[in-house]
Amino acid sequence: MAISAKQVKELRDRTQVGMMDAKKALVAADGDMDKAIDVLREKGLAKAAKKAGNIAAEGLAEIAVDGNTAAIIEVNAETDFVASNDKFTDYVTAVAKTIAANKPADLDAALALDLDGQTIDAAAKALTAVIGEKISLRRFEIAEKNDGDNFGAYLHNGGQIAALVTLEGGDEEAARDIAMHVAAINPQYLDRTQVPADELKHQTDLFTEETKGEGKPEKIIPRIVEGRVNKWLSEISLVDQEFVKDSDKTVAEFAKSKNATVKGFVRFEVGEGIEKKSNDFAAEVAEQMK
Repeated sequence: MAISAKQVKELRDRTQVGMMDAKKALVAADGDMDKAIDVLREKGLAKAAKKAGNIAAEGLAEIAVDGNTAAIIEVNAETDFVASNDKFTDYVTAVAKTIAANKPADLDAALALDLDGQTIDAAAKALTAVIGEKISLRRFEIAEKNDGDNFGAYLHNGGQIAALVTLEGGDEEAARDIAMHVAAINPQYLDRTQVPADELKHQTDLFTEETKGEGKPEKIIPRIVEGRVNKWLSEISLVDQEFVKDSDKTVAEFAKSKNATVKGFVRFEVGEGIEKKSNDFAAEVAEQMK
């Protein structure tokens, strides 16, 4: 049957594929728009499979709140350009909402959740086909609160860093202020009691050797080391850090001024821990000119 330019345009608008791919899919589907999308999706899944081994270290982090549950997620792509793609951002938002609403136990359970008639995993593969880059849900965490508690959510640089804070008491504004602090300062632990014993011992040993090397009198070394350990602990523990919006207060003191206590936090930075591919641009251009 004859395929009109209007049909091709509609399919391209809905799927972002090339003109010829859209026309071929419509011909194969006898002009049925939904079937044509299925045809593209089936072809796209094959393309997506080829990209399964690609490094996806860019993307977005997102936070969704559903009542007393919040979800913080990271969805990866191969380049930072994708972060501004509407289809990608819509997918990230939908995934965050779905995870917050369903509270999956692990990543496999999250990938199997229904997202508009298909699993989150299948939707990622379909999006990979449309965008042309590997798309994947990398990780998520769930936070729970009581009725009197407050979540604070903050996204930095459009979602390159996401911080989620849970306050006992206080209000949402105070929680968001502390989430901004978490995004900026990147604390490692909530408080010093969470620092693993082996990490504490290792750092204490380093400070001891460092202090001895400075030629300090033997009898005052333990006191100097104790002071350095306490300073180190205050730098890596959220509640002991100087609050970024008021350096005269620690985060714990700021929270107390708002009738609150910090219960927990999560911070995701897109791509952290992933070894990114290093491109030699000159070599890439030379290769394309052969």
